[in-house]
Amino acid sequence: MTPDTPRALRPVEAGPGVLVHPTADRRLAAEQWLSAAHITSPAQARRDWRATGTTLLHLGALFSVVRIPLRLALAPIGYGSPSREADEFLSFALEDGPVICDPAGRRYYALVPASMPTTWHVAAAEWREDEIACLGRGMYLGVPRLDRTTLQPGKLDSYWSVPMPSAGALCAPLAVARLIAAGKHALAEEGGLL
Repeated sequence: MTPDTPRALRPVEAGPGVLVHPTADRRLAAEQWLSAAHITSPAQARRDWRATGTTLLHLGALFSVVRIPLRLALAPIGYGSPSREADEFLSFALEDGPVICDPAGRRYYALVPASMPTTWHVAAAEWREDEIACLGRGMYLGVPRLDRTTLQPGKLDSYWSVPMPSAGALCAPLAVARLIAAGKHALAEEGGLL
């Protein structure tokens, strides 16, 4: 697999009475779901993705995000920069919940339920001292095309560190909180600061 090859979504286990949809169908459904949060229209979101690879979406209605410094997110595994191994770690730690990597800003954005800034406001207030932000209503996020699933060598374009598995599938708030706690613990053990 080359760095330009998009990562495939994990296969879905079939069971009795379970319909399995191909990756292309799930990606299209996720794209349509995300595009509904565009600042003007879903059609404009799709045009933006085709033209520039990124579109600007409203937060707080369909989903919110937790912005986590890269160093803290990867501290439990001792990595300091985005990589395939880092992406696999985040996929495991966040139970395949979708995550966008912003290599230029050196941060990750975990997509979470829209209610998280309200329901986790006490934790979010504590996280601010570590440069972690729970972003929701009134905020916007540049979201890459869903087929951008790898770090491009020599580029700092945002990409899906953990691809969105299907429409509406988000990170569990508790999994995000555990990742943050593990990162803070690892940094404290090494005596590092964010």
